[in-house]
Amino acid sequence: MQTSPPSPAADGPAFAVHAQTTDKLVMAAENGRFYTLGADKLPGGRGFGEPVRAMIDLDGSVGIVALLTARGHDKLLLAASDGRGFIVATSDVMAETRKGKTVVTPRIGAKLNVVRPVVDGADYVAAAGDNRKMLVFPIAELPEMSRGQGVQLQRFREGSLSDATTFVFAEGLSWPMGGDTGRTRTEADLSLWRAARGAAGRTPPTGFPRDNRFGR
Repeated sequence: MQTSPPSPAADGPAFAVHAQTTDKLVMAAENGRFYTLGADKLPGGRGFGEPVRAMIDLDGSVGIVALLTARGHDKLLLAASDGRGFIVATSDVMAETRKGKTVVTPRIGAKLNVVRPVVDGADYVAAAGDNRKMLVFPIAELPEMSRGQGVQLQRFREGSLSDATTFVFAEGLSWPMGGDTGRTRTEADLSLWRAARGAAGRTPPTGFPRDNRFGR
């Protein structure tokens, strides 16, 4: 699936999703609108495909943030670049029309940049900013909403939110190691980064990715 206009310098897939023809796909744009695509309506494997923007009403200047299957994901963690976010039931982001559905209403200057399935049994949230600070806090401090801006996950004097994810605290926090090794690293003792939601956080563990993201 092509999710952005082709670029002669760097043309390639933005997202890869394993799905069945009976699946519904959820696509999120950085303006906070969500779209639903039927996997059976997508072009077949032969041919040159079709731009996804031909299937929905989305301005070409608005970036696509995420693409995932609705099946198997009961809840999603959503967050914008200003650090505000919430949890939403996947059923609440499903759209019936090409125009999609507004779920996140980012403040002026902010964009939706985190859409992640909530991990089964997750009891904590981890957030990381482009100022190289990381914070972990109980997931119970994050509200479940159907629409809005949410609450402040992490605060920044400078910079913005790079990524956020959910995890089981007793199992530690994992992220992929650099390169194409396919290996992951797990930080088991997170006591240094545990604080109340909305705190600034502190420098992440040694070996945390330079892009300040928890992986795909």
